[in-house]
Amino acid sequence: MNEFISPAKPLIGAEEREAVDRVLRSGMLAQGPEVAAFEKEFSEHFGIGRACVAVNSGTSGLHLGLLSSGVKAGDEVIVPSFTFAATANSVALTGATPVFADIDAGSFCLSAAAVEAAVTDKTVGIMPVHLYGHPADMPALQAVADKHGLKIFEDAAQAHGATLNGIPVGAFGTFGMFSLYPTKNMTSGEGGMVSVADDEVERLMRLYRNQGMMRQYENEVVGFNCRMTDIHAAIGRVQLTKVDAWTKTRQENAAFLSANIEGVTTPPVAEGAVHVYHQYTVRVPQDRDGLAAALKAEHNIGSGMFYPIPNHRLIPFQVDVDLPETERAAKECLSLPVHPSLSQADLERIVTAVNLLAKAGA
Repeated sequence: MNEFISPAKPLIGAEEREAVDRVLRSGMLAQGPEVAAFEKEFSEHFGIGRACVAVNSGTSGLHLGLLSSGVKAGDEVIVPSFTFAATANSVALTGATPVFADIDAGSFCLSAAAVEAAVTDKTVGIMPVHLYGHPADMPALQAVADKHGLKIFEDAAQAHGATLNGIPVGAFGTFGMFSLYPTKNMTSGEGGMVSVADDEVERLMRLYRNQGMMRQYENEVVGFNCRMTDIHAAIGRVQLTKVDAWTKTRQENAAFLSANIEGVTTPPVAEGAVHVYHQYTVRVPQDRDGLAAALKAEHNIGSGMFYPIPNHRLIPFQVDVDLPETERAAKECLSLPVHPSLSQADLERIVTAVNLLAKAGA
């Protein structure tokens, strides 16, 4: 059988290893000069135009960002249900309530109309997720936020370098969180980066990540240990020099797949949007699970289902809410390999396999 085509593949090279060795040789392993440099370089590289704060995970970034933005027990934050659980978890960890709203069918991102319908007198914010690397409809969501006096918190975990009308994600909301988990478009091994809109949110982020201290033993708030190490930052700094080329390859791979795949619905891209294809997600209207199983069993091709159980049906959050587009996406979505390590032969195998199986009703 042909060699397995993995659905994702972290890319770590000699430059990253040398960067780690450099930090190890320095003896300064905890949060230090590498983290500070990474924060500055990340903001500059993606043109965010804001201060960035590095943390130990994307989930920590969301949690601390919400706390730093004043979200507290009794508040409500409107979130999509069609996303990874960290989105809703981070709201719940502040003591606030995640309120689930439906998605737009095309982008898989939060629907402004659904958000409008979900606003109550307890709503303080909206947290769109730039899912799969496609930016959410920020102008429409901002209009809802402005109408009701709400803040916007961006979950850009999967969207490094994505833009809408020339504006990078992470530059719209009170804060924007980017995940640096190994399977993301770039990684620091583990970690998160948070872009912040103002000095006070930045200051609180830095306090909360470091036990509530700016200066040792002078604790100002009850904080956490959510620091990024210099080891992780050193990896991330190297990855910043490579991510643009990887993104271009992802976009080229996605273009080839969209031009040649038949029998499934390929991912649309909204006008003015730059999609960075963390995932290449198609809709399989009939027997998505069967197609995924046949891709693996018959063609040795991996795929992913993100996300088969919407957040509002997970045990911690079970609520009775009508989200038809969310439910449909959870049944139909399948993410095919699109990562930069794919060869042209790999891409052709994927197209041939999907077309054969879709035609046969796999």
